[in-house]
Amino acid sequence: MSTVKIKKEHPQKAELIEMRKKTAKPLLWIGIVSIVMLFAGLTSAYVVRADNGNWLVFHLPPIAIISTAIIVASSLTMLIAQFSIRKDKQNMATLFLFITFVLGLAFTYTQYAGWKELTAQGIYFLGKYSNASGSFLYLIALMHLFHLFGGLFALLITLTKSIRKCYSSHDHLGIELAAIYWHFLDVLWIYLFLFLYFFR
Repeated sequence: MSTVKIKKEHPQKAELIEMRKKTAKPLLWIGIVSIVMLFAGLTSAYVVRADNGNWLVFHLPPIAIISTAIIVASSLTMLIAQFSIRKDKQNMATLFLFITFVLGLAFTYTQYAGWKELTAQGIYFLGKYSNASGSFLYLIALMHLFHLFGGLFALLITLTKSIRKCYSSHDHLGIELAAIYWHFLDVLWIYLFLFLYFFR
């Protein structure tokens, strides 16, 4: 059913959809801007603290590259899900939302594995053997993972609604919002990865 047909046959439903679009997206972008400011503050503090000396130079574990590849792949699968629902291919949209969710879980696992590798290198978050560089590294990664959990939760809700056929080409705001946030998390991680890789 096209948007024009909905407006003619179900004007109240069409009006509700438009109202949700006008309010939900700006609120999401406000949240994203606040997250950007948070990580800008963290990375700025990282730079300032590094210049003060007593800074342990570390190397990111190789699995961090795998993490990056996984989250980039998850953005691609999310794009396919978006494209699919716009074409009313509900089953394909559901499939790729599921793949995106699984890739998100895989990213989480690689982060945990990376922390284990860092600990094996003698880099700790807290304790008498910790160093400010390691503490900042863990803090930045943990904060990203915390926001990723929010994305996974949103994905799970979106996936559940997609399984129940709640989305279509004329009403897919939930997928749009989840996608915007997920793509943002992808870009944010790439920034953090490059920052931590080149500024140690």
